[in-house]
Amino acid sequence: MKLGSLKEGGRDGTLVVVSRDLSRAVKAAGIASTLQAALDDWSNIAPRLNALSDELNAGHAVGAFALDVHALASPLPRAYEFVDGSAYLPHVERVRKARGAEVPASFYTDPLMYQATSAGFLGPRDPVVVPSEDYGIDLEAEVVVVTDDVPMAVTPAQASQHIQLVGLVNDVSLRALIPAELAKGFGFLQSKPRSALSPVLVTPDELGAAWAGDKLHLPMRTWLNGKWFGEAECGVDMQFSFAELVAHVAKTRPLTAGTIVGSGTIANQDTGKGASCLAEQRTVETLRDGQPSTPFLKFGDRLKIDVTDAAGASIFGAIEQQIEPLKR
Repeated sequence: MKLGSLKEGGRDGTLVVVSRDLSRAVKAAGIASTLQAALDDWSNIAPRLNALSDELNAGHAVGAFALDVHALASPLPRAYEFVDGSAYLPHVERVRKARGAEVPASFYTDPLMYQATSAGFLGPRDPVVVPSEDYGIDLEAEVVVVTDDVPMAVTPAQASQHIQLVGLVNDVSLRALIPAELAKGFGFLQSKPRSALSPVLVTPDELGAAWAGDKLHLPMRTWLNGKWFGEAECGVDMQFSFAELVAHVAKTRPLTAGTIVGSGTIANQDTGKGASCLAEQRTVETLRDGQPSTPFLKFGDRLKIDVTDAAGASIFGAIEQQIEPLKR
């Protein structure tokens, strides 16, 4: 099934079940008012949402309506936790090389992760608002999973059973602010503003054979100002599966239902696939040409992130955003 949230009903939105082709939706009234409420009691709520999804896709759901993506908030407008990884080592290697840093040997055996901003997510058509272009505005196209309650110290095999939803995220980064923050040795803060989730999150079974080994095996397609930017394969060069990432986070603490775990920027060793963030593309250009030629995002720039099935149909709905200045 596919789930989204309308921009109504309060800060956590109103839960809707969305049709497989993303054209129609129906409110989950009487089942769960919000996606967080559904995740809090997932084992009981999910079968009822699945039944409603079957009715919707069969054309029998009472109260179904045409879906306007602009009316959607993030599926989880706010989450208890967003823990982001960097599981694609080609991205780690290139971005660290760009700032003159080596990749520690441990990165190849132990996931690299950090606590990201979760208090609010942008809707899939909301603008990315930044105070200054000088901050080095960048997109990062990633896959995310959402868990139910995860016990402490689970194994990857156990963690796999707690992955309930899959989606996309534009993990916005402000590249010019990152070096000074990391130099303090205490992680990201100002350099990581709010991110945007895809219009819908889907259950792994909705992905069929494209979900295998706790990885998504489809290309991540990105466009900038209407021009192709990249289509890196999500299932290639991912050093750690989502089950391994979830288990890593839960090593010393349980995870609350609704925890979001990110893959990190999708990247392949094959640079012919393009890139999923500007910092990586600029590094490729620097290594090739001696200097970068692709600028960071400017006000008015437009981005699009999408994953499609074999027939070319969008699975999660596209994230489409414009960069806008902060109005003071």
